[in-house]
This record gives sequence, structure tokens and C-alpha cells, in this order.
Amino acid sequence: MPVIKGVIFDLDGTLIDSMTIWNRIDREFLLENGIADPPSDISDRMRKMTVDESSQYFIDEFGLDCTKEYVIKRIEELVRREYMDRIQLKPNVCEVLDWLDEKGTPYGVATATYKVLAEAVLKRCGIFDRFRFLLTDMEYPKGKNFPDIFYGGAERLGCLPGETLVIEDSLHCIETAAAAGFKTVGVYDPVSAPEMNEIKTAADHYIMSLGEVYDIIS
Repeated sequence: MPVIKGVIFDLDGTLIDSMTIWNRIDREFLLENGIADPPSDISDRMRKMTVDESSQYFIDEFGLDCTKEYVIKRIEELVRREYMDRIQLKPNVCEVLDWLDEKGTPYGVATATYKVLAEAVLKRCGIFDRFRFLLTDMEYPKGKNFPDIFYGGAERLGCLPGETLVIEDSLHCIETAAAAGFKTVGVYDPVSAPEMNEIKTAADHYIMSLGEVYDIIS
């Protein structure tokens, strides 16, 4: 792998242990809005969408009598306490950031999560100020199905795509970044485990925890 000059981290499932919470919240929202038996794969569908897209999908797919703005606000309310008080970092995060700092390698975060929640959890865990940027759907409304958010991150790091490592737990994000010329690492998360083989194929490297990244970045 070429010399890596910058790193773009995903948030949920990569830096923080939060993916199972989203599985519960999606179902909780549908149940409180009269959908008695939410589809078992509803969160798998949501993972590939932006906040705006997923909110509209709930309305269209389940015939909900509410506005998209209501859906966005209500789901944020349901998940807010988890980000404010409970969600923890995944193993080895601080050690990896320390190591990148020692190397002088800049890094940032690109996420599909609500910006206010992403800021809240990173600040509570004491690492928010370490990142060069936090990019979300607010800055890049098309989300991670398009490479714009990754290009924006690389530009902020002062790196070309081929010099930038994108670390993600989700298949569609890795596919987007790889197709745009970024170097990619898939990192294990229990929620994305069913896609593990596909992620291994799509990514340049696959690791079971962030602690294995030392052998990848020269």
C-alpha cells in the first residue's frame, strides 16, 4: 500500500459501538407509529440511506401520516440519550489516535449520523477536538453512496484520494470510497458481520479491530 498521508474514519461501528442501538431505534419508531410488525431487516435498509432519505422512506413505505421533519426530529429524540450518556468507544481508538498523532498523520470523521449526536458522543468520550473535521449529511446531502464526502475529507486533510485511508464497517461505504480511488480498510462490527466476505473483497484490507491498523499504515 502507498504511503498514507491522512485517514478518514467512519463513526458508528468503527469508532463507537452504536450499531445495535440503531437496530432497536428503527423498530421502536415504527412500533410507536402503529406498525405492529416492523420488518426484521429494516435497519439494514436504513444503513445505506442519509437521514433525509431514511425519514422519507419510513413515510412512503409504511404510509405514515406525518412529515419528514417530524420523523427526523423524533428519531433524533429517541437516540439522543444513548449518544449523550451511554455509547462507548470501540477498543483501541485512543491508542490509534495517539499513534497517528505521533506520526503526524492527520485524520477526520465522515458519518451519516446526525451531526449534533456525533459531536455529543465524541465530546463526551474526550476525542472531538482531535479530529480535523466532522463531516455529515449536513455538508454532503447525498451521503456515502456518493464519493463527495470522502473527497471533501481528503481535501481538508491536504491529501489526494490515493494517499488517504478510509476506515469503514459498512460495505456500501467501502465500495464508494474504493471506486473513487481511496485506500480502504474494512473493520469488523457484529452488525455488518453478514457482509464480512463481501467487505473483505471490496476493501484493500480487513481488520477485526482498530488495533490491527498499525500494520497497514506505513
